[in-house]
Amino acid sequence: MPPPPPPLGRARRRAAQAYDEALDDAELVAARAALAQGRWQSTRSLLVRTGDDWDRRGHRITVLAKEPYCAAWAREWLLAEPDSGDATVLLAMAQVRRALRGKEKPARAGEVCREAAEQLTHDPTPWLGLLMLECSLGADGDVVRIFEQVRTRYADHHHAHHLVVGWLAERRVEAGPDPLHEVYDFANWAAEQAPADSPLAILPVIAHAERYRSLAAAGHEPADPAASGHWVGRRARQVMKAAFDWWLEWEHEDHPRRLVDLNFLAHAKVCEGRGAEAAALFHRIGDHATPAPWSYPDRDGLTAFRTARAAALGTA
Repeated sequence: MPPPPPPLGRARRRAAQAYDEALDDAELVAARAALAQGRWQSTRSLLVRTGDDWDRRGHRITVLAKEPYCAAWAREWLLAEPDSGDATVLLAMAQVRRALRGKEKPARAGEVCREAAEQLTHDPTPWLGLLMLECSLGADGDVVRIFEQVRTRYADHHHAHHLVVGWLAERRVEAGPDPLHEVYDFANWAAEQAPADSPLAILPVIAHAERYRSLAAAGHEPADPAASGHWVGRRARQVMKAAFDWWLEWEHEDHPRRLVDLNFLAHAKVCEGRGAEAAALFHRIGDHATPAPWSYPDRDGLTAFRTARAAALGTA
């Protein structure tokens, strides 16, 4: 038998103090609550409805997989439906999450992901799990190869591009600031390759923040991002303006991870000193803070988010 779920009161208190990776996906929140109590049928229905919307599927499975007992309930699901591809992928991602917390051997988690990839050859989600492992624990060559496997199945995969940007940003950090660093080239290339309505248009902003994180951690930039000149150079201003202008014109406000991008863009506008533009973004974000980039390089992210939002909205 799988372990019992945690007491409801304790779970609610913990959740109230933390970020919610589900963001504004109410269906995901409901399915996650049911899964925490062992009712995997809600997750089954959710993933059926999600279909091959790969960004949404990846987002939902990744969030569900973080539940402490997700792997146990996914195995229960597989006992009832041994051929379920959704249950197989959910189990694989749960093992990845466990490995990233040091609760599972990475090699075992990778093996389960590969088994899921063999079963669902068209689905990029098992490869997303492998990419999460490799970006945190793996080798250079494997990251590139696995990313190409994701792109083969869905060229504009949002989460996968963010992972690679974060990984690239840490390369050659010992050399210090470099306006020609490869992370910028990759982000610009991906943004140019993506369709006009793709949120990958904001990827150069992500690259800028991730590179700051790496440089600040290595002592090459101030620990306070607003005190850094990282966001006020000519190139940085061009990137931020292009991204903000694109957002103003964007008509697809239903992307499952758009609030991740908006947090990065709001953070950039705060660091750039563009309070009015930051305020517009905070209005759209609401309470949906994300750890990145507000916690960069080693700050309390929720405090940084709330302080910046209050200043931008004039409620401090």
